[in-house]
Amino acid sequence: MTLTTVLEAKPPHIALVSSTLDLNFLKNAFETSGLNVHLSLYPEDGFDAADVAVAWNPPHGLLATMPNLRLIHSIAAGLDNIFADPHLPRVPVCRVVDSQHALGMAEYAIWSVLLFHRMMDLHLQNAALRLWERPEQIAARDYTVGILGFGAIGRTVGRRLHALDYNVRAWARSPKQEAGIASFHGDDQLPDFLSGCDALICLLPLTDATRGILNADLFASLPRGAAVINMGRGEHLMEADLLAAIESGHLRGAVLDVFLQEPLPEDSPLWSHPKIFKTPHIASMPSVHEVVAQIFENATRVLTGRDPLNTGSRDSGY
Repeated sequence: MTLTTVLEAKPPHIALVSSTLDLNFLKNAFETSGLNVHLSLYPEDGFDAADVAVAWNPPHGLLATMPNLRLIHSIAAGLDNIFADPHLPRVPVCRVVDSQHALGMAEYAIWSVLLFHRMMDLHLQNAALRLWERPEQIAARDYTVGILGFGAIGRTVGRRLHALDYNVRAWARSPKQEAGIASFHGDDQLPDFLSGCDALICLLPLTDATRGILNADLFASLPRGAAVINMGRGEHLMEADLLAAIESGHLRGAVLDVFLQEPLPEDSPLWSHPKIFKTPHIASMPSVHEVVAQIFENATRVLTGRDPLNTGSRDSGY
């Protein structure tokens, strides 16, 4: 019996599961893709009989109630929201790998760095007050950008910033090397890394070790007037500490694309702060067609006894 015959006889049953995100957009994408799948949208009847759970912030314990589950698949690159479930079934957990994702992150990082390096934050604030000021400009080679987390995305961001003549430095848990970029690693070298950053970009994965890392102690290690750019996870940032560091004048401002609670609550003080620039988790978004294609590929793999692609590690949390 051929693979096509097997899948035609019993197409993958995929349940779309989230406690925070409306996944109807993904349901529509599957329905218009022409792929032979059986879809359920949590919490409609029958979702728990699915072979595959496509998840984003699934309710803790829910996936463990699905007796036929063979695979859990994220809708993006991040897996921390899935691994956070203490009752997660022992099945493969996969991410989406989009070849354009790192480039999108680099574009967002460049925009954020330019906002502070070229003093666009000040110019926007002055424009609102009808103030005409022309401060001296700084060359890119004299502006240091630090990248906190130097995996595949961090390397792409670093290379693009280096190509624009920025002075780039990077920190990671273990030693990393990249031409033209000063490398730091481990807890002992973190203070030296931070002390030279005019702008700090967080691109860390979310783990127990990195949760809350953007805190008062870290901000105090940055030079006065530094800016913070968080493109990692909202859980990396202690929001009250950031507000205090900006209000004290130690930090110049911040660009935030991710938040502890998403959507950002209407009563959050971050909304109204003039020195904090907010975007709704859009630094880089994978193509929905690519997401659907990769989920279907991995679903067919596990249902025909093959290993899925782009699996995550429970030990590392990503």
